[in-house]
Amino acid sequence: MGAVELILIRHGESMGNVAATEADRARADRVRVPARDPDVVLSPVGEEQAAALGRHLGTWDADELPQSLWVSPYRRARQTADGVLAASGLDLSARVDERLRDRELGILDALTGRGVRARHPEEAERRTWLGKFYYRPPGGESWADVALRLRSVLADIDRDEDGKRVLVVCHDAVITLIRYVCERIEVETLMEDARRNPVPNGSVTRLIRPSGEGTWTSIARGDVEHLREQDAPVTEHRGERRGR
Repeated sequence: MGAVELILIRHGESMGNVAATEADRARADRVRVPARDPDVVLSPVGEEQAAALGRHLGTWDADELPQSLWVSPYRRARQTADGVLAASGLDLSARVDERLRDRELGILDALTGRGVRARHPEEAERRTWLGKFYYRPPGGESWADVALRLRSVLADIDRDEDGKRVLVVCHDAVITLIRYVCERIEVETLMEDARRNPVPNGSVTRLIRPSGEGTWTSIARGDVEHLREQDAPVTEHRGERRGR
């Protein structure tokens, strides 16, 4: 047996998201990141999204509510979790796990796509050859590397959260790859879906498995209707704008 539901939350809009979008608009090579990646905080919009999400969870029936909470150690995820708990009234202790951290980009960190092509053309070529799923930047991780560490944390969630509904606050690539592992999605299908349907900030993705065993099924993917209903901004910053 294991967990019966995963409620996957992407953190609210971060100051890194804002900086990356500004760099793209300016056609710059480098993103003016405000801090090292683990220390990037939410923007005011992100704080608003977290509160709206918490109010939304507060309206769920008792048999839908999460019973435990796992969180990425990065500040934007922990701030989102704190905002959700404060607005929802949920009494959950956060279990912070480094395996839920965002994908590490190594030497490509803080570079736009333009910056990668200008400063590391050999890496741009290698990435094109290998494909996004298997390309590992020097000092960083491939999507396949992230999937490997997520298999480990999902096994621990199953062991420790038997029969429970689990809230997980993390990052867009992490949510996409949790779906890859849990729903046993083919790589080509996964990457095309990730290209077409980026995971919005403050969104909810729900995976269920009533038996606690076997393959999961998604019943919600990147849902942000709760933000629209509360007139909170909807943002779709791709988490890999830096170094993509």
